[in-house]
Amino acid sequence: MISQSTIDTLRKTEVGARNLFIDGVQTAGATGATLPVISPIDGRPFASIADGNAADVDRAVLAARKAFEKGSWSRAAPAFRKKVLTKLAELVERHADELAVLGVRDNGTEIGMAYKAEPVSAAGTIRYYAEAIDKIYGEIAPTADNVLGLIHKEPLGVVGVIVPWNFPLMIGAWKIAPALAAGNSIVVKPPEIASLTLLRLAELAAEAGLPEGVFNVVTGRGAVAGEALGLHMDVDAIAFTGSGPVGRRLLDYSARSNLKRVFLELGGKSPNIVFADAPDLSQAAVVSANGIFRNSGQVCVAGSRLLVQASIYDRFMDELLKATTKLKVGDPLDLGSDVGAVSSAEQLTKNLNFVAKAAEEGARLVTGGERILTETGGSYMAPTIFENVTEKMQLAREEVFGPVLGVMRFDTEEEAVSLANATVYGLASAVWTSNLSTAHRMVRAINAGVVHVNTYGGADITVPLGGVKQSGFGRDKSLHAIDKYTDLKTAWIALG
Repeated sequence: MISQSTIDTLRKTEVGARNLFIDGVQTAGATGATLPVISPIDGRPFASIADGNAADVDRAVLAARKAFEKGSWSRAAPAFRKKVLTKLAELVERHADELAVLGVRDNGTEIGMAYKAEPVSAAGTIRYYAEAIDKIYGEIAPTADNVLGLIHKEPLGVVGVIVPWNFPLMIGAWKIAPALAAGNSIVVKPPEIASLTLLRLAELAAEAGLPEGVFNVVTGRGAVAGEALGLHMDVDAIAFTGSGPVGRRLLDYSARSNLKRVFLELGGKSPNIVFADAPDLSQAAVVSANGIFRNSGQVCVAGSRLLVQASIYDRFMDELLKATTKLKVGDPLDLGSDVGAVSSAEQLTKNLNFVAKAAEEGARLVTGGERILTETGGSYMAPTIFENVTEKMQLAREEVFGPVLGVMRFDTEEEAVSLANATVYGLASAVWTSNLSTAHRMVRAINAGVVHVNTYGGADITVPLGGVKQSGFGRDKSLHAIDKYTDLKTAWIALG
């Protein structure tokens, strides 16, 4: 784990102006325009990134396509690709302190979570897919003796990767690592408010021996660089994590361009269901508080809807309030802070608008609901709990992506299922019960890609992550993720 003295030293490091990364080198954007990088810690700019445009995306895609066609990566021996990605994982681990602090300065995640979730997790993900490269086989079809049917797995070509600002390195690795492992070239469009760690990852990839043009990064605004990537005729697939409206636009861009494949992880409104026979209510309350308030609620799988069985409601709410009030919100580069900053002033305003709407619609504010630590100049919000929330309220229907929890009561298992599924989303969920039969029934009944039982979060790289309904389609993580980045080719050979 990183030390406070190391954090204090690294937070003073000058970052300066960062360029694009195309064809193995840093390069200025076509127009020379830049965007300021404003830290949510204190509201001050501490770096700048290139404001890339369509011409920059063209350059990056051309470099990626040339590298793919050249075959120095796409047709390289699996052992070589494995060696390079393993080296990249080692470099990420070696630079974990630097990457963690750089990321926190960029997006405000508390350092204790950021260190594990960003560089440590990313290194593990890259190593996982490196190890998988030489263990993925084609198939031989069952045919007549005079025919040989072979099924080859081939890389798609050029993959566009668009990631969000909450965990850019972790989520980026979920897409970048399997895409590279399969032999593709990539063009990454980082979030404009959190680009720095992915730019650094591209540099480390080059140091690890990844051939020029295989890993490119174009920073800039989503409406400009992101749109250009989505519409590009020479991009074979887009892997995206972010909001529903942007996901819909990417599907439209696919239809308007070359029918590129689009894989979407679009967030959720995840139910966290506590039955009266939960094995440990105090522990469930602590985990539930962390499941919505860590990283200021800026987690796609956050348990933002809490459903509590009526017979234990009052007791559980007491435990939840106790756990919540123990959380210290503060400087995310202080190891003593449990919760860091909201990613931006704009996001903080959105969160507070949700609070106002919840109160207007009749929900009761239990705690929080306000901006705090205004003297820092940064974007900080108190963990917020509303009760008396109904399924028709905005707070029960829309993703806040902030530290705001809506609590609902239920009496029966059937009512819990009905409330849990009363949303257009279906990403994650949780069930707390000591009854194995109840747990199995709930796993089958809840419409979500992930169902936790007696925990919330923590699923590692070995299992897939993705959603149903308007949480999108396609899966990150696990060996299943590699399928997104490969094509099947049939060889039907007459043997005579």
